[in-house]
Amino acid sequence: MHVLLTNDDGISAPGLQALENAVKHLGWDYSIVAPATEQSQCGHRVTTHQPLQVETRGENRHAVHGTPADCVRLALFALDLKPDLVLSGVNAGGNLGQDIVISGTVAAAREAAYHGIRSMALSHYLIRELKVDWERTAAWMAEIVRELHAQEHTHSTFWNINLPHLPAGAAELPARVQCHPARSPLNVSYHKAEAGYTYNASYASRPRDPGSDVEACFGGRVAVTLLRV
Repeated sequence: MHVLLTNDDGISAPGLQALENAVKHLGWDYSIVAPATEQSQCGHRVTTHQPLQVETRGENRHAVHGTPADCVRLALFALDLKPDLVLSGVNAGGNLGQDIVISGTVAAAREAAYHGIRSMALSHYLIRELKVDWERTAAWMAEIVRELHAQEHTHSTFWNINLPHLPAGAAELPARVQCHPARSPLNVSYHKAEAGYTYNASYASRPRDPGSDVEACFGGRVAVTLLRV
């Protein structure tokens, strides 16, 4: 069992370290091919008209000066890795509903699914006032990944998982809810300033469509969604 780990927050992000710890807990072999710098909200952008620089940061650890989708492509077709599973995350912030098409985290999992490799995008919704317990996140993700990897699902599909942000002390893994992506858009607004228009919207106030990933995650449960490429 060999797992490819990547993300869009960058190779030094605490969420990637949590994911690495989760895979270690499972006893699986792994390689890391992740962006050298943060690539959040880059969607499924790929680099085809300029060279991609890759830095070796240790054994089986590569930092790519490119996007998450670039990382997966390089791992498969340049670094000659042959993963049984691709895990992307753990993203610092939710990837729910409309976020799915914007997210670099999700794009990495989607790219793997295009090539017939099982994959999961893993994210942690954030509430500004609460500290993130990355050690707890690693333990929860190990259990979730183990559960989902054991399930059969059809070709060209992949999982999108979002953890809720719960207060410290809540050690037990919350209920997992299989749901669909929210269809309502965010309540987008802009503030006009001298330099131009600046984005001004509240992520936490987005609509909670019944039965959606937003409703599940904002309600304190783990949102589990099976996506198709």
